[in-house]
Amino acid sequence: MIDETTAGEARSVLETALYEAKRVVVGQDAMLERVLVALLAGGHVLLEGVPGLAKTLTVRTLAQVLGGTFKRVQFTPDLVPADLVGTRIWLPDHGQFRTELGPVFGNLLLADEINRAPAKVQSALLEVMQERQVTIGGVTHPVPTPFLVLATQNPIESEGTYALPEAQVDRFLFKLVVDYPAMGDEVAVVDRVVGGLPEPRRVMDVARLISYSEVARQVFVDRRVMAYAVRLADATRRPMRYGLQDIAGLIEFGASPRAPIGTIQAAQALALLRGRDHVTVRDVADLAPDVLRHRLVLSYDAIADVVRPDDLVARVMAAVDPHEAGEPAREAA
Repeated sequence: MIDETTAGEARSVLETALYEAKRVVVGQDAMLERVLVALLAGGHVLLEGVPGLAKTLTVRTLAQVLGGTFKRVQFTPDLVPADLVGTRIWLPDHGQFRTELGPVFGNLLLADEINRAPAKVQSALLEVMQERQVTIGGVTHPVPTPFLVLATQNPIESEGTYALPEAQVDRFLFKLVVDYPAMGDEVAVVDRVVGGLPEPRRVMDVARLISYSEVARQVFVDRRVMAYAVRLADATRRPMRYGLQDIAGLIEFGASPRAPIGTIQAAQALALLRGRDHVTVRDVADLAPDVLRHRLVLSYDAIADVVRPDDLVARVMAAVDPHEAGEPAREAA
């Protein structure tokens, strides 16, 4: 059971951290909240948006506020795995190898334009994202805790890019679609850049963030809420069972079991930020689009008709009753 005093302290400090970040990053409140939720839940974030939407600034600012280390890697077609995870260097004077650790050894790693790197680099990133460790020369090196990969990709460019493997995309907790800020927010952005960005204040350290992650895991989740998250994922795999015959031919493969697991873990962190000691179906519904949109493998017909994953997720969420118990009726043979 969650301790109210500890939860109140965690909520207060986390709210202060968000406030400090919002002093610097204007108009991207949802992105800031989701990145903090991902940190508490131990997940990674994939950001899709055009250049100039404060993606790099967001990660660097959170690292300053939370007291963690920030690393940035610009992904290019000529990148090799050693540029990312590190390598062994031969020292002829000493007659031995020295291990040089790569930029993945930090608390927050910004993988900028991740889809510009070839498959061999993506496979190197796969181990560190899932296992939180890197193997160099047969020796395993754990990355710092907490560890968050925030990867970006540009939706308006396809030349010179590589589609991310489904196994890697599935390892991202969220895919956030970052849009342009509202006009009033953009005026504030211009004003702050012209007048000088404020320096964010550090409000906690990494050890405290880890302890708050433990608090988030103690937030109560009712089995009906868990069942709702599972039913949302199941509806993407078996649309016919939920009366979604019209989209059954548009989804080749639905969301994996990582989707409901990640949804519930993220919902616990979100409930903590929202001042509750329990998760509600509203928490799950708010997070579901960010958890599901990148886990749908669309069919050829869907791609040809330019069907958006968000449209399919919206149909799924409209068809699944959050308060219904048990399994849906099976489709007719």
